[in-house]
Amino acid sequence: QLQASGGGLVQAGGSLRLSCAASGFTFDDYAIGWFRQAPGKEREGVSCISATDGARGGMRLYADSVKGRFTISRDNAKNTVYLQMNNMRPEDTAVYYCAADPSVITSNLASQTAYRYWGQGTQVTVSS
Repeated sequence: QLQASGGGLVQAGGSLRLSCAASGFTFDDYAIGWFRQAPGKEREGVSCISATDGARGGMRLYADSVKGRFTISRDNAKNTVYLQMNNMRPEDTAVYYCAADPSVITSNLASQTAYRYWGQGTQVTVSS
């Protein structure tokens, strides 16, 4: 199971930290992605982090729109992935979802269709 949390209302320029807590599987072996869907728009990738297996681990990817503002990290001891969002903009408003899959490799890390397991979303609203 994946549980996303940490959403809320923030003013432009503010910060939020989203958490994706996992249970029921070997967390270290799973790549984790954050995706978002704004009203009337298609779901898009935000950031992702590879599994920490030595052969596949260590990669982080960001959408161009969030580079330099968002940071993804994982704490395997807590089975949790975080998305620190700074200098937020109204266009960051969306429902944010986390997803996981053990088969994701670096070449498809950013592909939504590569992730089979999804959590419920958490609403993020940025006011101008």
